[in-house]
Amino acid sequence: MANIRPRGEKSFVFTVEAGYDANGKRERRYKTIKIEDKALLKTKKKLNDYLEAEYHKFKTEVEAGEYIVPEKLTLELFVTDWETKYAVKELAETTLANYLSHIKNHILPAIGHMMLIQIKPMHLINLLDKAKRADGSDKLLSERTKQDIYLALRNIFERAVEWKIIKDNPVNTVKKPRINEDQEVNVYDEDEISALFIAAENEPFHWRMFLTLVLAAGLRRSEALGLEWPMVDFGKGTIDIKQAITKGRKGPVIKGPKSKKSKRLISLPSSVINEFESYHLHWKKEKMKMRDMWVEEKYNWVFCNEDGTHFYPDTPTTWWTRFTKRVGVRYIKLHDLRHTSATLLINQGVHAKIISERLGHSDIRVTMNTYGHVLRKADQEAANKLDGLFTKKSKVSNS
Repeated sequence: MANIRPRGEKSFVFTVEAGYDANGKRERRYKTIKIEDKALLKTKKKLNDYLEAEYHKFKTEVEAGEYIVPEKLTLELFVTDWETKYAVKELAETTLANYLSHIKNHILPAIGHMMLIQIKPMHLINLLDKAKRADGSDKLLSERTKQDIYLALRNIFERAVEWKIIKDNPVNTVKKPRINEDQEVNVYDEDEISALFIAAENEPFHWRMFLTLVLAAGLRRSEALGLEWPMVDFGKGTIDIKQAITKGRKGPVIKGPKSKKSKRLISLPSSVINEFESYHLHWKKEKMKMRDMWVEEKYNWVFCNEDGTHFYPDTPTTWWTRFTKRVGVRYIKLHDLRHTSATLLINQGVHAKIISERLGHSDIRVTMNTYGHVLRKADQEAANKLDGLFTKKSKVSNS
C-alpha cells in the first residue's frame, strides 16, 4: 500500500496523484487520518480494509475536484459543505433559516475569509463583541441575537471537529453571551393601552382584532398568524394554540409551536369573545365578497390576506411599526405586547404559574426570570396592603 503509509501507532497518511500544475510539476494531495477504534488496530485485515475504503473515498474526492487542502479551506467554503451535507438534513427549517441569516449578515463578513484552522477563540470573541445590526446602523446587536450567532458558530465548528478537519472547537472556550435577566421589559401601562385602542379605531378590523388578541391572550406573533377558525370555541370562550407560522429559508413555514408547553388552551374574557364573534361575521362577509378570488381552500386563517392566504410572518411587524409612527403612539416592539399582557396579569394578582401556562413558557423559571422585577413590585404592593391591617392591630394592642 504505497499510497497508504503509517505515521505512528494510530495515524496513517494517504497520498493521491492530482495531475500536473501549469509548470508541468507533479501534484499530490495528502490526508492524515487517526484510528481511534482499538479493535481495528488489533486486526490487520480489518485495518487494511478500513484504510482502503477511506483511501478510495479520499481519492474520489480528489479526482472529482471536491477535496480542499485543510490549510486552504476558508470558513466560507466550509459553510457551503456544512449547509448541504448537514444543516439542510438535520436542522429544523426555522432554525436553519435563522442560522443562515446570521451567517450571511454577521459571521462571513467578519471571518468568512479566514482559514478554518486559523480561527481562534479570540476571533470569535471579537466578532460577538463588535457585531452590529445588518441595516447599516452603528447599533450593536442585542444579547439575544448574539446568542443565536454563538449557537450557529458552535454548530458549524462542531461539524468541523466531527469531520476531522480541525482538532478542537474554538467556540468551546468562548462564553455564551448572557442576557441581562434584571433588564426590565418594555411594556404599556393601562392608560397607554386605552390610548392605543382609541388610536386604532380607524384601522382595519383584522388589525384591531389582532391587537386585542395578542394583549388578551399573550400570543406570540407566529401563534396569532397560525390561528384558524376551527381552533376558536366561542361557546367555551377559548382558543386552541397548536400551530404557528414562521419564516423559513424559502418562505413561510407552518409548524408546531415553540415547545411542548406552547401547545395550550387559552381562555378569553367575555368582552373579547364578543368582539371575536363580530370579527368572525365580518370575516365571512369579506370571504363572500371575494368569491372566486378567494384562493385558500385548505386553511381558514383568522388573520389573512384578501384572498384567504395567510400573512407573511413579517407583515404584522411592518404594520405595527408604521401604525405607531402614524398615530403618534409610543413605540414598543410588537412582541412587547405579549410582555404587556403578562404584566397586566401580574398586577391583577394572577399567580406566576397560571401566567406561565397562558404564555406557553417551557418552564416557570422563564416566567420568573422575564418578569421578576414586575413580580417583586407586585409583592411589595401586596405587603403595603397588609400594612394597614397590622397597623390597626398594633393600635389595638397599645390601647
